[in-house]
Amino acid sequence: MSGILVTNGARSATGSWMLLRYLLLLLLWLHDTDSFYVPGVAPINFHWNDPVEIKAVKLTSSRTQLPYEYYSLPFCQPTEITYKAENLGEVLRGDRIVNTPFQVFMNVEKKCEVLCNFPNKPVTLTVDQSKLMAERIREDYYVHLIADNLPVATRLEFYSNREEEEKKKEKDVQFEHGYRLGFLDGNKFYLHNHLSFILYYHREDVEENQEPTYRVVRFEVIPQSIKLEDLKADEKGMCTLPEATGSAPQEIDPTKENQLLFTYSVHWEESDIKWASRWDTYLTMSDVQIHWFSIINSVVVVFFLSGILSMIIIRTLRKDIANYNKEDDIEDTMEESGWKLVHGDVFRPPQYPMILSSLLGSGIQLFCMILIVIFVAMLGMLSPSSRGALMTTACFLFMFMGVFGGFFAGRLYRTLKGHRWKKGAFCTATLYPGVVFGICFVLNCFIWGKHSSGAVPFPTMVALLCMWFGISLPLVYLGYYFGFRKQPYDNPVRTNQIPRQIPEQRWYMNKFVGILMAGILPFGAMFIELFFIFSAIWENQFYYLFGFLFLVFIILVVSCSQISIVMVYFQLCAEDYRWWWRTFLVSGGSAFYVLIYAVFYFVNKLDIVEFIPSLLYFGYTALMVLSFWLLTGTIGFYAAYMFVRKIYAAVKID
Repeated sequence: MSGILVTNGARSATGSWMLLRYLLLLLLWLHDTDSFYVPGVAPINFHWNDPVEIKAVKLTSSRTQLPYEYYSLPFCQPTEITYKAENLGEVLRGDRIVNTPFQVFMNVEKKCEVLCNFPNKPVTLTVDQSKLMAERIREDYYVHLIADNLPVATRLEFYSNREEEEKKKEKDVQFEHGYRLGFLDGNKFYLHNHLSFILYYHREDVEENQEPTYRVVRFEVIPQSIKLEDLKADEKGMCTLPEATGSAPQEIDPTKENQLLFTYSVHWEESDIKWASRWDTYLTMSDVQIHWFSIINSVVVVFFLSGILSMIIIRTLRKDIANYNKEDDIEDTMEESGWKLVHGDVFRPPQYPMILSSLLGSGIQLFCMILIVIFVAMLGMLSPSSRGALMTTACFLFMFMGVFGGFFAGRLYRTLKGHRWKKGAFCTATLYPGVVFGICFVLNCFIWGKHSSGAVPFPTMVALLCMWFGISLPLVYLGYYFGFRKQPYDNPVRTNQIPRQIPEQRWYMNKFVGILMAGILPFGAMFIELFFIFSAIWENQFYYLFGFLFLVFIILVVSCSQISIVMVYFQLCAEDYRWWWRTFLVSGGSAFYVLIYAVFYFVNKLDIVEFIPSLLYFGYTALMVLSFWLLTGTIGFYAAYMFVRKIYAAVKID
């Protein structure tokens, strides 16, 4: 990007606005792409009275961040419990998909039916079970069920504007994922023991003599708490729901045994929604208007600033290069100052070149993985119906991108006069993944202690280690070998044998000040999108606006490159040639703001008070910040390196 702007010179502002127009056109296309849906599975056609299986996924709470499997609580169980075979992503997410005893048949109504233990023998919760149930209700747990791979949702209706309530009685409808296990009223716990399922079907077009076929397109639930005495049930397991006004809720007293009935009803409605669009309800829960505003705002600000920065840098550079290349006045040349003075030291290898090249290799690995995942997801190929597909794809892509990470790390290590390529390759393959695995293992031990389904099972951990050492490590070695054998990067000037003395630097050239200054622009371009990503991760929301995310990623790359070039230019003008590590650190400055934002989000948006959930939040946040720093630091480093090579190639050096 910066290369285009440099070559265009004074026309860079015009180029920026042309690029802005094209990006806005791309944005219009991406908006449609958000609803484009490539089904992960084939649609299932049902005939009348065909069984529609209801499965349970897990229990989740944004207050504890610890998922539990469905039968960790004393719900009604079928005669034989069968768990679905899961992919890597589902296991890492804590999903444990299992069958349930709900009997639901296509387009067959059920007024009220007892789920298990007929009326003459209600379910009895022991004191320990009652305590556990009350604890989960207090922790605000949600139950997640699926029918035909479609997650259950609770409908929430409210008036958008109370002043206009009298003028129009139309309610805004939003959907909440799953349903609440129960509710707290004062110091009393109440369990949602009756579920009213509302399933919507779409009638498929068939020929006249064929039996009509149906497809499930929406799955809603209305949870209710109804006391045992108010559920009038007969010997056949049928029940009668009481009047809404006269019913008492089912209390769970954690100090004694509790008797209750689990009941459910089924209602079917025809819908115009087609099967391919059935996920739209779940994917349009976020406010798209905010996304539009944030993206357009980011695009305008970033490219306007990019245009200004480019013009300033280009004009200054042209003036510098013109002055440096004058050979008429020898006295002026003797008194020259600025970035040309450090030409004999600017490509001097830094300290710890192996660690620097290893971190940059991991950054390249992350960059390739994120770019491909976002692009593929934007095209709709990682649909939410394929549970865990996003995480599985990300894990495998990171492993296979090791060949690119190794190649770039090996070539840079050779350029920095490194010789121990085998040790460098091992460092690249193990430094960043080792830190990630170590933090995840420690956090996993705490999750194991809580008996949560979010704990990664030991066989899965062994499988991940086998992927790391069986796929990623050999590929990194392969890439490193070819990168190290390739010609090193061609630096345009020779390095002096004796290092030049660095003058005393001003206060604003301090590293930490540089990190604060450099991080503002990239973070400002993406922080609204960060809110939606955090909501998806920590509040169990679906995130599927990958069209927006792809554009934000492009903006992030451009802004990181621009700010890195500006910062390295100022540093070289101050005659400080130690730019290698500094550029890498300063370019990742927006990661510092991500950390600050994560603390703000924890304090203001989440209701986490216990130690282990807090530890999980900050542990995973540390991994996100580290990965983001590697990503942005790598982008900024390579942009600055290209810039430095260009400007020193443009001046005449004696």
